[in-house]
Amino acid sequence: MSMSEPAPSPDTDCYEQACDQAIAMCDGNLRSTIKALIMANEYLEIELRELQAAAAERAPARRRTRGDAA
Repeated sequence: MSMSEPAPSPDTDCYEQACDQAIAMCDGNLRSTIKALIMANEYLEIELRELQAAAAERAPARRRTRGDAA
């Protein structure tokens, strides 16, 4: 590491390790790694939308007052 490079932070090390693990799980194939991460992200986005919808159903309906816009 040169003097101009900042020292890696613990967070960066964690991300580096996660990248290495993801690549290793895909046998070093970077395209497969990216594809797997995109698929995992899509799955999590769907889960988040479903949880948000479930939370909205459980929330009490907001009552309109005269000050609310129609």
